[in-house]
Order: sequence, then structure tokens, then C-alpha cells
Amino acid sequence: MARYVTRIRTPWTPVESFAYMADLRNFARWDPGVRNVTQTTGDGGGAESVFDVTIAGVAKDIMLTYRTIEYDAPRDLLVLGRSRFFTSEDRVTVTPDGDGSIVEYDAQLRFNGVLGVADLALRPFFNRIADRATTGLRVELQGAEA
Repeated sequence: MARYVTRIRTPWTPVESFAYMADLRNFARWDPGVRNVTQTTGDGGGAESVFDVTIAGVAKDIMLTYRTIEYDAPRDLLVLGRSRFFTSEDRVTVTPDGDGSIVEYDAQLRFNGVLGVADLALRPFFNRIADRATTGLRVELQGAEA
């Protein structure tokens, strides 16, 4: 399993930060590896929200269907993305910090089924992708107010 955790302080309130992060359509705004996001259930973030997220793959693009598993606004969100080959478990935790908030993004990526034996090979690749995403998220959350 590959794992990446980042914490970013933002001037956005916890409510603003959580709403932004829970609406996965925003992935494409800050993660350069995301090509497209389509919401298939719900309207924005919510307990029943489902999103199809297309990411850039090595040979071809990969689509993961993300389902909201836990939704405790404005503090905690867990979404689970699955494709034929991968599962991504992404937890967002938002905590108040003065007049802003801290957004913690904890992502775990693993191969499905028998491919799981190759999980260690994901780590360096995932870390490079996650570093670029963190840079984009930092710019987004520390930029203009929500």
C-alpha cells in the first residue's frame, strides 16, 4: 500500500474548507493528475455523493468511481475510489485554526486482488503524483477566499 499525508493551513473557515474538499469535482482544480470528474449521484459533497474521477495513467487514463463512505461535516470525510485495478481510500480531516482551518489529506492507494503483491512498487510513483497534488492543493487552499 502506498500512503501520502499532507496538512495545509488555509484562511478558509472549516465549513468552507470541508465543503470544497467534499465536492470531488474540485479535484481537477488542484490535482494535475486528474483529467476529469463527473458527479453521478448527488449535487456537490454529501453523504450519498458518487463521482467518476478520470486520472492520467501511464499507458491510458484510468477511471475510479469514488463513493462517499463517511460524511461528518465540517470535520471528517472518507471517500473510497475503485477501479478494476486500484482502490484509493482518501480521508479529509478539517480542524479549526484561529480564523481559518487546517486541512489534512490522507490518501492510501493499493492494487486490488492478486495485484496486491506489487503494492510496494506503487510507493515511489504515488509519492511523485501526491507531491504535485499537494502543491496544487496548497495553492488552491491558500489562494482566494472560498
